[in-house]
Amino acid sequence: MEIEAMLKDAEALADALPFIKEYRGKIVVVKYGGSAMTDENIKRNVVEDLAVLRIAGLKPVVVHGGGKEINKWLEKLGIENKFVNGLRVTDEKTLEIAEMALSKLNKELVSLMESFGVKAAGISGKDGSTIKVEKRCSGDKDLGLVGKITEVDPGLLMTLLDNDITPIISPIGMDNSFQGYNINADEVACAVATCLKAEKLVFLTDIEGVCKDPKDSSTLIPELTVHEAREFLDSGNAGGGMLPKLINCINAVENGVSSVHIIDGRVEHSVLLEFFSKKGTGTMIMNCERGNRNE
Repeated sequence: MEIEAMLKDAEALADALPFIKEYRGKIVVVKYGGSAMTDENIKRNVVEDLAVLRIAGLKPVVVHGGGKEINKWLEKLGIENKFVNGLRVTDEKTLEIAEMALSKLNKELVSLMESFGVKAAGISGKDGSTIKVEKRCSGDKDLGLVGKITEVDPGLLMTLLDNDITPIISPIGMDNSFQGYNINADEVACAVATCLKAEKLVFLTDIEGVCKDPKDSSTLIPELTVHEAREFLDSGNAGGGMLPKLINCINAVENGVSSVHIIDGRVEHSVLLEFFSKKGTGTMIMNCERGNRNE
């Protein structure tokens, strides 16, 4: 039995080799959030996968959220959580708490990545003026210090990547007056991936991927072209948090990212399966037909 297990491991490595050769030296962006950040075992597995990507020669850039951690600290301090159209209303006090919570998460991820032998640097969009924003509004509602991305400067990110250091980015930016703003992490991931012309953008989520019926995981759609993704949006089946995520995915592909993947971060080694196997684990969105992953 031990020999059989070793042979399976050897076969898996051999099967992964063509994918390692294909993606070696390529920039990939991974957006990490949801329950995959709050469960310590899942967190360790995810960061281990990201470390494997770097050791295999890819150049991962990690963008993380932290909504649940921010909610926890706001509740502890007796500060009310307010949302408008899914965006957190952010006053000065809320921004201060958000930056504190995100910084804590950021450095935890850095430490974990380093424990796997990969150099990492935790930054926010403020560092090196990497992410510039302007104030965002939602109709006639004032969201406070919520930012809309106007520019991503790749300078600091490329300096880190060129020196074999993995950037781990928290979603805080600033405007031309150097005022800080809270930013939606999905939007940060898409903007960073677009700016860097990433080979892949991967969203680690709490669901299996894009499903025809959101309540039935057996209806998972393995592949979507941009045209098909737009049709799916028009069908009205992309409810809840999937709607803005799909819009961001489409925008990223149309602006130069080779493919975008929505996968379940709770599945063990889902990142490695998505990069180094034919089938993958979630939904891939691309600009044109590339063949069925299930073949």
